[in-house]
Amino acid sequence: METHVCSFCGEEIEVGTGKMYVRRDGKVFYFCSGKCEKNMLKLKRNPRKLKWTRKYSRK
Repeated sequence: METHVCSFCGEEIEVGTGKMYVRRDGKVFYFCSGKCEKNMLKLKRNPRKLKWTRKYSRK
């Protein structure tokens, strides 16, 4: 089985869960939750600035 990683927070997504979003240009995003989807698409937040993501970078 193929596993995916959340495009926003970096968590692994279990098979049969999550959501796949495809943009018009063909780029595919995978989301583990609605929280990640809204933060990326609607609120346009940077995952490196949010402490609850795995992509958070400390300066």
